Amino acid sequence: MRQVALEAAAPRPRFVGTPEHIADGLQEWFEADAADGFIVGGGTPTAFTDFVEQVVPILRERGLFRAEYEGTTLRDHLAVPYPRNRYASA
Repeated sequence: MRQVALEAAAPRPRFVGTPEHIADGLQEWFEADAADGFIVGGGTPTAFTDFVEQVVPILRERGLFRAEYEGTTLRDHLAVPYPRNRYASA
């Protein structure tokens, strides 16, 4: 019962179809500010690989998926400033 309630409270899209159709659905949700990220699951052993090889290039062409990260750390990637070292001399 709890799972049914959670699904109704927070429905998740299920994108199925051609790589272009899946990219269209992801783009529509992203541009509508309905999502800022997606969890990609797979029903088969090759599902994730298929997504990376077929859908990600389409998203990159559309400017929706980065080709590289800006920095080398998560802090760099999120543009969060480094805290001042409280143990360093002033």
